[in-house]
Amino acid sequence: MTLLAFRTPASVLTTGTDSGTIPGPAAAAPAPRLTSTVAKEYVHRACHAEVFLTGSEQLTDTTFAVTAQWPRAHTFFSTPDGTRHDPIQAAETIRQAGLYLAHTRFGVPLDHKFMMWNLDYTTRSRQLLIGAAPTDLTLEVQLLAQPRRSGTTVDFTLETVVRRGAQLAATGYARFTTVPDSTYQRLRRGRHSAELPAAPIVTAEPLPPARVGRLRPCDVLLAPADAPGTWHLTPDFWHPILFDHANDHIPGMVLLEAARQAANALSSPATVTPTAAATTFHRYAEHDAPTTITAQHTPGGDPDALATTVTGHQHGEPIFTTVLTGHPDHR
Repeated sequence: MTLLAFRTPASVLTTGTDSGTIPGPAAAAPAPRLTSTVAKEYVHRACHAEVFLTGSEQLTDTTFAVTAQWPRAHTFFSTPDGTRHDPIQAAETIRQAGLYLAHTRFGVPLDHKFMMWNLDYTTRSRQLLIGAAPTDLTLEVQLLAQPRRSGTTVDFTLETVVRRGAQLAATGYARFTTVPDSTYQRLRRGRHSAELPAAPIVTAEPLPPARVGRLRPCDVLLAPADAPGTWHLTPDFWHPILFDHANDHIPGMVLLEAARQAANALSSPATVTPTAAATTFHRYAEHDAPTTITAQHTPGGDPDALATTVTGHQHGEPIFTTVLTGHPDHR
C-alpha cells in the first residue's frame, strides 16, 4: 500500500491566536515498533489468522527466543467445552517456530521444501486455560546441534520450552530436513503438484463429531472401517485450517489430528484431550491413496492417564506412528 503525502496550503500555516487556523505539524517522529505476526510465508501459511508467531531474537549460537500469541477464540484449536486452548495448537506453534527459524536464521530459502520427521509435545493443562486476553507466549528454542548441511540439504533438530509469563506451558521436540525444489521433485517422482486431487472414495459416513471429540461435522476426519479400532481417513481438502494451502501430500498436522480423533473414537463415550504426543512420520501420505488409521490403548508411565498408540497406513506401508497421552473425561 502506498501512502500519499499531501502538501498543506500556505494559507493554512498562518500563525497567531486569532486566525482560527491550525499550526502546521512538526517533523513526524519515527513510528514505534508494534506487535504483529511474522510474515505468513515464513511459517508456510496462506492465511494471516493462522500465523501464531510474532517475532524472534537470537540469544546464543544455538538458542533463540521466539514470541507467539494464541487468540482467545479459534475456530479449530480449542477444547470442546471452549475453556482451553487445544494442546495440538502447541504442536502447530512448535512446527511454525522450526520453519521460521530455518528461513530467518539458518539460511534456508523460501522455495525449499520441508520434511518433518518428528514432532513431540507435552503440555500443562492449567496453562492452556483461556483468559480475559489473548495468550502471549515465549518459546525458548534450542538447536541440539548445528544444522547439518549436505550440499543444499539442511537437517536440524530443535527442542522447545514454551512459557506463558513465568509459567511452563509446554515442551516440544521436532526434526526437519529441507531440500531444494528440484531435489523434492525427484523425491516425489512426478507427484509434485499443488493441485488438489479428488479424495479417495470412502463409502462410509463420517463418524459423529462427539465420537471423535469434535463439535462440528466439517472437522471430522474419520469414517468407520471393518476392523475394530480401525477407521478410514476422510480428509476434506477444502478445510480452511487443516488444508490452509494447496499441498501435494496430506500434511503432518492433519495426521496428528486424525490420531487424536482415533484416540477419542476408541475411548468413546469418554472424551480424551491428548496433553502429550510423540509422533514419527515415516513417509509422505498421498492424497489419492486409501489411508487406514488404527488405534489401541497401550501401557503408559502415568497410571491415571490413558496412552493410545495410533498408526496410519497406505498400501500396507506405515506413514506415521504416534503415542498420545491424556486423561479421559467421562462426563
